[in-house]
Amino acid sequence: MAGELRKRGALLDPEVMLPASPDLAAEEDPASRQEGLLQDADPCSDQSCHVKPGAAVKTLMPEGKIIFPQIIPTNELLFYERFRAYQDYILADCKASEVKEFTVNFLEKVLEPSGWWAVWHTNVFEVLVEVTNVDFSALKAVVRLAEPCVYESKLSAFTLANVKELLDLKEFQLPLQELWVVSDDSREFHQMALAIEHVRFFYKNIWRSWDEEEEDEYDYFVRCVEPRLRLYYDILEDRVPSGLIVDYHNLLSQCEESYRKFLNLRSSLSNCSSDSEQENISMVEGLNLYSEIEQLKQKLKLIENPLLRYVFGYQKNSNIQAKGARQNGQKVTHVVSSTMKAGLLRSLFRDRFCEESCREETEIQFHSDLLSAINACHEGDTVIICPGHYVVHGACSIADSIELEGYGLPDDIVIEKRGKGDTFVDCMGMNVKISSIKFIQHDSVEGILIIHHGKTTLENCVLQCETTGVTVRTSAELFMKNSDVYGAKGAAIEIYPGSKCTLTDNGIHHCKEGILIKDFLDEHYDIPKISMINNIIHNNEGYGVVLVKPTIFCDLQENAQDETDDNTTERNREVGATEGLDLEEMLQCMTSKMELSATANFSEQAKGNCEIINELLATSMQKGRMKKRLSELGIVQADDNIMSQEMFIEIMGNQFKWNGKGSFGTFLY
Repeated sequence: MAGELRKRGALLDPEVMLPASPDLAAEEDPASRQEGLLQDADPCSDQSCHVKPGAAVKTLMPEGKIIFPQIIPTNELLFYERFRAYQDYILADCKASEVKEFTVNFLEKVLEPSGWWAVWHTNVFEVLVEVTNVDFSALKAVVRLAEPCVYESKLSAFTLANVKELLDLKEFQLPLQELWVVSDDSREFHQMALAIEHVRFFYKNIWRSWDEEEEDEYDYFVRCVEPRLRLYYDILEDRVPSGLIVDYHNLLSQCEESYRKFLNLRSSLSNCSSDSEQENISMVEGLNLYSEIEQLKQKLKLIENPLLRYVFGYQKNSNIQAKGARQNGQKVTHVVSSTMKAGLLRSLFRDRFCEESCREETEIQFHSDLLSAINACHEGDTVIICPGHYVVHGACSIADSIELEGYGLPDDIVIEKRGKGDTFVDCMGMNVKISSIKFIQHDSVEGILIIHHGKTTLENCVLQCETTGVTVRTSAELFMKNSDVYGAKGAAIEIYPGSKCTLTDNGIHHCKEGILIKDFLDEHYDIPKISMINNIIHNNEGYGVVLVKPTIFCDLQENAQDETDDNTTERNREVGATEGLDLEEMLQCMTSKMELSATANFSEQAKGNCEIINELLATSMQKGRMKKRLSELGIVQADDNIMSQEMFIEIMGNQFKWNGKGSFGTFLY
C-alpha cells in the first residue's frame, strides 16, 4: 500500500511529510523553497512561531559502545510542518471522538505492514527489532528481536533476557510511539518514520485523556490542536516565562490526577446498588471532582491561548531572600566603572562625597561589574554607576532597599541585557530607588523591570524594551517619573490587581499597548490604585490604556435595561442627563478622590482622559442596579471594590496621541 502511495505521489505533499535532504537542498534555492512553504502555510505564516530551519532528514548514530543501525531523526520538525500535517493530512476537521479513527486511516495509507526494522527505545534500554505486522486499530506493531541481536541497556541489571521476558508479556506487540524507524539509505522508509513521529508527538504533547468528553464538535483542531501546538513551540523558543511553564505542567498533572480519580469513581458508581448511602456520598464527591476538573481545564486553556496569556496575570513567587542590614549597621556606597580615571574620580568625590551628609567613615567599594556590585549590597546601600556601556548576562535581582543611581545623563549610563532569561531587573526590596539610567533589553521573556514586592521608584530613566516594559505585580508599588518607555512588543506597563501605580510626566510610546491593567481569571484581589498625571502616551500599536474586566458586568448592564419599560425609560433619562453634563457636573458624580483638570471642550490630546472619565461614570451610574442584580444571581462578590471608578485615583493632564486603536479600550472576558 505504501509502495502504491509512493508511485502515485499524490496523497501526501512531500514538502510537509518529508523535509528536504541536503542533496535536494543543493539543487534548489533554500530561500525560494522556504518562502514557498511559508506561503502554503498561511494560517501560521508568522515566522516568529518557528524554530530555525534545518529539519533536513539525516542519519543519526545513538551514543554508546554498541553500534546500532542508523535511525531516521524526526524530532526537529518546524511548526508549520507539524501544523500542515495535522490540519491537511491527519486530523482535518474531525471531532475529538474521531481522532483515533482519522489517525488509523492516515497510518494505513503510509505504513508498510511488515518488512522494516526499528529501534525499540525506552528510558532503560534500546534494542533492534523487526516489524512483522501492524495492528493499526491499536496503534501497535507486532515485532521480533532482530538477528543478530543489537541491544544496549542503561542499567547493568536489566539484561537481554529481561527484554525477551518483557516482550513475551507484551505478546510481542509494541506501541508505534516507542519505535524509531531504521534507515536503509534509500529514503524508502522516511515517510513512515515521519508518520510515526507525527503520531508520537500528538499523543505526547497534544492529546489529553479528557478530550473525548469535551463538546464533540468539528473544530477540534482549532479548539485544541492549534493552541497546544503553538504553546509547545512558544516554550521551545523561550517565549513563555519559566514560572508560567511550571504552572502549566503542574496544572496538567493535577487535571490528569483528578480526571483519573473521576473515572475510577464513575466506574465504582456503576457497580453500586441503587440508592445506597455510599452511592450518594460518591455522587457528591464526583460532582466536586467534576467542578475541580472544569476549573483546571479552564486554567489550562487560558495559558494555551496566546491572547489570554497576554491579558491575564499569573502568580509568581520570587525565591531570592533579602540580606538585611549589616551587623555593624554600616552602609556602603558601591561605585561601578569599567575604567576609573583621575578626572572622573575627582568629579565623583566633588559631587558625591564632599557633601555635609557624607560622613568621613563612609565605606566606598569599587566594582567593574554591575552585577557584582548589586550582589554585594545590603539594606540601605547605594550603587553609583559611572558613565559607560555595561553588558550583563544575567538578571539584576534587587532584594534589599537600595539606591541605584546613574552619575550623569541616562544616555551616558547604559545597561544592556544579553543572553536568555526570564527577566532583566527584579525588584523585591521594600524601598528601591533607580534613577538616571538607560536599560536596553534583549532576549528576556518577561519585562525589562518587574516589581514583585515593596515600592520601586523609577526617575529620569529610559527603558528600551523588547518584550514587556514594567510589570507591577500584586502587592507591589511603582512610582515612575520623568521616564521614557518604548519598543515593547507587549505593553509598556502591566499593572496587576492589588498593586499601586503612580505615573507622572512620562513618555510611553511605540509599544503594542501603552498601559495594560490586568486581571486574574479566577482569583479575587483588590483592584489596583492608579494615578496618571501629565503623561504623554502616543504612537502605540493598540490602545493607550487597556482595562481587562469581566463580561458579566457588561451583560448585567444590558439586561438591566430590559427589566421593565419603566426602568428603560428611567435609564434613558439618566443617559440623556449625562449627555448634557459639562465636565464640572460630571465630576460631581465621581468619587471625591478623583482630581481632574479639563474644560468642556476637550482637545485631541486630552481625549484619553475623557474616555476614561466616561468609562468610570458609566460604571458609577450602574453601580446600584448591578449590585442588586448580582445579589439576585447569588454572586456575593458584588461590592464597591469591583467598580472601576475606584481604580483611578487621579487622572490629570495626560495626552493621548496617534495610538492605533484609540486612547482607552476594554478587554471583556
